[in-house]
Amino acid sequence: MTVVRNGVWVRGLRAYWLLPVIAAAGLALTLADRESGLVVWYETHEELEVSRDRIAALNTRVETLKSEINALERDPFALERAIREELELARPGEIVVRFAPPSMSD
Repeated sequence: MTVVRNGVWVRGLRAYWLLPVIAAAGLALTLADRESGLVVWYETHEELEVSRDRIAALNTRVETLKSEINALERDPFALERAIREELELARPGEIVVRFAPPSMSD
């Protein structure tokens, strides 16, 4: 609908205000609803980031364990040392020195 005001042609905006109001109301309802797609998507996205970080840490741990396995399979001294450390044993005449990790008060 076109209207003339003060000698200027002006379009009537009666029907055009309805679309932004409906969109804003839908967005407000979606944000207010805890079970809506946006809230669930955001929480899932956060969980995905945590999971990706955990996967990266676990992949690093896997690589470390693989290198330890290779060392234990190839080097008999490494195997003996690992066994003695696990069982807390020492050879006759050997002195074992253990260093404690630094405490929080130091």
